Amino acid sequence: MQTGKPKKKESGYILLGLLVLLIVAGYALAEAGAKWSDIVKREREQELLKVGDTIRTAIGNYYNQSPGIIKQYPPNLEALLYDVRFPAPRRYLRKLYLDPVTQKEGWGILEAPSGGIMGVYSLSPAKPFKAKNFRPLYRHFENQKHYGEWYFAYIPTSPQK
Repeated sequence: MQTGKPKKKESGYILLGLLVLLIVAGYALAEAGAKWSDIVKREREQELLKVGDTIRTAIGNYYNQSPGIIKQYPPNLEALLYDVRFPAPRRYLRKLYLDPVTQKEGWGILEAPSGGIMGVYSLSPAKPFKAKNFRPLYRHFENQKHYGEWYFAYIPTSPQK
């Protein structure tokens, strides 16, 4: 006849089973979190490529549409929002973008030799995921150690004859 007391051999197995279940669940959640973090970092990297190219193109438009013979780079990024060199001001960017990798305002600035801004770069010290297969314009991004070495610069080409 059973009295309600557990047998000595069976005590603690349920507790041990729950402990193993918690360990397995914790490991699975940690792996899922790491994968999710990698996905977010890759998306931010793609956004950096898109935003950096947009700013580089805007700098190029500002430079190429300079009135007169002497071409000028913008004195600051705000000049890309509202170019007052013309009777009707022009806009090359709709807004100043955050750095997608750091999620903060502010970019590293590449100064042009003649003055002004010829490009931008991220201030993030993080290591990029993408290391190969960049567009020809950004081939110099290959095998860079951190995002701060990805320079989005407008370099004018000499006219073809």
